[in-house]
Amino acid sequence: STLRVPVMPPSCPPCVAMGPLSLLLALSLLSPRGSAAGSCPPRCICASNLLSCSQANLSAVPTPLPRFTAVLDLSHNNVTRLRADWAPARLPHLHALLLSHNGLAFVSTEAFTHVPRLRHLDLSSNRLRTLDENLFSDLGELEVLLLYNNEIATVDRTAFENLGRLRKLYLGQNRIARFPLELLREGTRLPQLALLDLSANRLRAVPSGELQALPAWLRDRLYLHNNPLACDCLLFQLLDRGHRRHLSAVVDFQDELHCILPGAPAPIKILALAGQQPLNCSKAREAVLEAHLGDSVTLGCDSRWQGVRSRHWVTPGGERVLGDGGNGSVVLLANGSLQLRALRPEDAGTYACWVAGPLLNETLYVELLVHNFTLHGPHDTLNTAYTTLVGCILSVVLVLIYLYLTPCRCCCCRGTEKPPAPRDDSINSSVLSTTPNHAGGTGEPCGSHIVSSAGTGQNGRFKGGGTPPLPTRQGPKAQRKVSDPDSVSSVFSDTPIVV
Repeated sequence: STLRVPVMPPSCPPCVAMGPLSLLLALSLLSPRGSAAGSCPPRCICASNLLSCSQANLSAVPTPLPRFTAVLDLSHNNVTRLRADWAPARLPHLHALLLSHNGLAFVSTEAFTHVPRLRHLDLSSNRLRTLDENLFSDLGELEVLLLYNNEIATVDRTAFENLGRLRKLYLGQNRIARFPLELLREGTRLPQLALLDLSANRLRAVPSGELQALPAWLRDRLYLHNNPLACDCLLFQLLDRGHRRHLSAVVDFQDELHCILPGAPAPIKILALAGQQPLNCSKAREAVLEAHLGDSVTLGCDSRWQGVRSRHWVTPGGERVLGDGGNGSVVLLANGSLQLRALRPEDAGTYACWVAGPLLNETLYVELLVHNFTLHGPHDTLNTAYTTLVGCILSVVLVLIYLYLTPCRCCCCRGTEKPPAPRDDSINSSVLSTTPNHAGGTGEPCGSHIVSSAGTGQNGRFKGGGTPPLPTRQGPKAQRKVSDPDSVSSVFSDTPIVV
């Protein structure tokens, strides 16, 4: 008989002859999301959860990116467009994205959908021209946004929607001619913003009412140097107050805070406008007043000028007060003072009194601090005195308990109890035992001081059923107790060692 060996036809692919397990292994190796999904992309350096692809001559974001990436550095490359699919998978741990020096000209409004935990975003030194509608709305946890050294000329009102945790916004060295400061005054879009850099832009005018309405912490860190601002006394007074408070935004850049005066051959320093014609600005005066919720206060406007033609107040919200307030809580008195009734937390802030004098105008600022609790006057004093009296009584009771109810020590033990064994050469002595009393130089243990029934005990009281005293040692060294160096109790004992 002839042995026949089956031969596979030439048209059958090699994978058919493989088993199911081998086939799955081969497919997993060929899959682009296989083992390479967690590896470091080419031309990048991975260190723990840090991924650095800086200066790698990249024209696009490398894919796939490891899911554990926390810091992604793509600076100094050629990534000119950041599309919505640059991160096809969600990166839940990414909190810092660096894209500076890329020539970036386009950022999709959906570019940050897969990186919701981003806290630091650096888009500086690129070619961005506009901040479109809802550009950063997916970054609810963003804290620092760097956009300086771009070509930004237009800022949409909704570009910073949902950025409730943004603390620092850098927009310096751009082409911004107008920034919507009214967005910051509302306090709803950027409630935690503490630094705003608008330096080296094309701002020609900054509305004084909007600046005055900004929160105090934001006014103190508002950078406006190197802008072609128009000279204005209100702007001078704002910066002059910052200079007197030694704010870094004014003191560090006072030589770069210039303004343009009509007819002047060159820009002049804003802080030098005091007393100069034709504006002849006067320095503003300010005061600080503290109050509590529910109180009524009166803000004085005692101008030094005689024959004042007109005056009005501006609230922290930027509203002018010419008469009674909406519900009678704000009243302009006949002498020019402003009365506030039933104070609320939102009444706190800086109030400005504008005075038009016969020769010069003057501005007086009053900063009102409203403490978030009510003051009840004499009742608080009574409560404090009562609390102090109760504390003193409790202290006296505790002292009496300590003096009269403290348990007796071993030296006042009852005579019926077994006297303690001598401490000499006793290895059973506790390491933390009390050092024997050496009063009188007898060096006897505690039990030797208990007198007989005929004597008196501690504090002169009669002690019945005592133990007779132990015989006194003889010899010149009898008055000193010799400590055994090998005894455990000698570790913490202050008894001198006699050789």
